[in-house]
Amino acid sequence: AVVEAGHTVLFTSATALIAALAKAEAEGQLADRLMFYAKPKLLIIDELGYLPFERRSAHLFFQLVARRYERGSLLITTNQLVTQWGAVFGDDVLAAAILDRLLHHSHTLMIQGDSYRLKQKRKAGLLGRVVPAAER
Repeated sequence: AVVEAGHTVLFTSATALIAALAKAEAEGQLADRLMFYAKPKLLIIDELGYLPFERRSAHLFFQLVARRYERGSLLITTNQLVTQWGAVFGDDVLAAAILDRLLHHSHTLMIQGDSYRLKQKRKAGLLGRVVPAAER
């Protein structure tokens, strides 16, 4: 996690966040760790849905979202559509409860097209065109 400007912005990956919350829970320090993630004005969570959550992890994530709800901003990056979040969290009802809080007062941006990283590599000639299997 990177903390900037006196704990105003905190950036973490979703996997690091869940690992930290699970560790804190195992050590009896969950309330303190939730408070740590609740304090920043902006919490940035990167790569949500990259790996599916186990049931306990999904509940920990819900606790964080509920704690921050209408108290601090969240910026979440994901490659999963919100319609797929039931699979991400392993529970449609829990996903709906999380989305209910996240989408209230929110702005959603959908970025489509090639990956910026791959586009730069292709432009530099370091990566050829991807040939679909049907054309091989």
